[in-house]
Amino acid sequence: MTPTLPELTRTFARIGCLSFGGPAAQIALMHRTLIDEKQWVSEPDYLRALSFCMLLPGPEAMQLATWIGWRLHGVRGGLIAGGLFVLPGALVVLILSMIYAAYGTLPLVAALFTGVQAAVVAVVIEALIRVSKRALKSRAAYVIAALAFTALFFLNAPFPLIIASAALYGFLTTRDLAELPDAPAFSVTAALKTASLWAVIWLAPLAALILFDTGILADIGTFFAKLAILTFGGAYAVLAWMAQDVVQVKGWLTLPQMIDGLGLAETTPGPLILVTQFVGYMAAHREGGPLLGLAAAAITLWMTFIPSFGFIFTGAPFIARLTAMPRLAGALAAITAAVVGVIANLSLWFALHVLFRTVATVEAGPLHFILPDLTSLNPVALLIGLAAAWLLLIRHTPLLWVLAISALASAVASLA
Repeated sequence: MTPTLPELTRTFARIGCLSFGGPAAQIALMHRTLIDEKQWVSEPDYLRALSFCMLLPGPEAMQLATWIGWRLHGVRGGLIAGGLFVLPGALVVLILSMIYAAYGTLPLVAALFTGVQAAVVAVVIEALIRVSKRALKSRAAYVIAALAFTALFFLNAPFPLIIASAALYGFLTTRDLAELPDAPAFSVTAALKTASLWAVIWLAPLAALILFDTGILADIGTFFAKLAILTFGGAYAVLAWMAQDVVQVKGWLTLPQMIDGLGLAETTPGPLILVTQFVGYMAAHREGGPLLGLAAAAITLWMTFIPSFGFIFTGAPFIARLTAMPRLAGALAAITAAVVGVIANLSLWFALHVLFRTVATVEAGPLHFILPDLTSLNPVALLIGLAAAWLLLIRHTPLLWVLAISALASAVASLA
């Protein structure tokens, strides 16, 4: 069933407001809303598109939303879906960034965030369960998922290497090597035209800044333009590098400010990479106050998210062809299994950082992983997380209610 454009707009506005918990929870939320409830997209197409988005630099959940909008209503639908997926969270992060720059961290706000974080642990677990059930259909898929998790969590392996290895395995082990005769046509010329158009749209403002403004705005635009094409595997894959560069090399933020920015982005709707907006605002606010901060926030959003629209509108027609080419479809199936391991790694990383106040990095030979200090367990976060899991997984309480109850419970505990 194809929805009307107003219905598509309303649905993605709601998804954008409820997309807490990072890519794992966001992917599950879209699956539940758009496939289980509305049946706008078939599950095989959804999983193939997800695998394709995981190969691209940038926020995969936002790109997946853009693809769904494109699939239903072309470029206009893609712009609406992708835009509404980002804008609610961007507005919240901007407001909180302005409050933070003016007043610093407020205890009550921090307490509310703690409750939302604890609830998000349950959301992420639900996401992992849902995606696993649909993506792991064979023993080989389970092995791929387990190897992907092990390589990421214990060996700190590069994300592109994991995806490339899974794709190569799927490509080489697919038996049916013949391309189906009804494979949809794909125009290289049209793809190049689309890619060129979006490259101009993306880089024209940056070129203007470099020509007419050699100050902080041009520096911010250049930095986040580079970052946008390096964020393979979503925000988690690049956060450590970005934090180090922003704090130690450029000196835009202090380390505590960077950590607070990550906390804001993790507990607000939208992609985690929205932390770039916080960084851009704070860096420019430090130089010239709130008006310069607003300009930097807009530039940061443009540089960070416009490439994702270009990637999807250029490559989306290619996904349909992949589904008709057995070897490439086999590669995508293997990538989909690896994605389960990726989501499991993200889920565990997030849960440990929410439930424990101190999480250390352990390095022993080839091993490189995080280990919580058990004495730093946050009992309030644990209790709220367990209650949220019961409400969400057992009682099937609507997500917005779970988040609101969890935030309120944390605030009450803080006041007590």
